Amino acid sequence: MPIIVNLDVMLARRKMRSKELAEQIGITEQNVSLLKSGKVRGVRFETLERICRALDCQPGDILEYQPDVEEG
Repeated sequence: MPIIVNLDVMLARRKMRSKELAEQIGITEQNVSLLKSGKVRGVRFETLERICRALDCQPGDILEYQPDVEEG
């Protein structure tokens, strides 16, 4: 998939654990884990806003577009 989720990078930069983020934004640790792994098909803007607020970052710090080489 051409959308890369860099949530784990931002968590490391902020020295925050997934559990702490989950508590702050009101979702389960399992859902944070799914987001980190990129195994979700979508994310609500409300959730993205909460993540950005908690990590003091921009959506572009978390989500990155990398076109697939095969799509040419």
